[in-house]
Amino acid sequence: MTRLTVALAFVLFSAAAQAADAPPGAASCSGCHANNARVETPVPPLKGRSASDIESQMAEFKTGKRPGTIMDRIAKGFTEDEIRAIATWYAAQK
Repeated sequence: MTRLTVALAFVLFSAAAQAADAPPGAASCSGCHANNARVETPVPPLKGRSASDIESQMAEFKTGKRPGTIMDRIAKGFTEDEIRAIATWYAAQK
């Protein structure tokens, strides 16, 4: 096995392990919030943001304090515990 093969296997295993550890609902975020920093999008990435920042913004979308094109409707579908779990998980992703 070459070093490249081993490195590629490690990257793929790491990505699969991270996805497997994601709390319910977190995978749906990547439909708009790119996981790859090289992807240019007006939607901000979630990886590495503070959990409190994600939670507070989700709460604002959920209550209507912060207007959104779709996030206001998405946020209403999550409980506070689900939002906290997703925010904590994304904050831990580097």
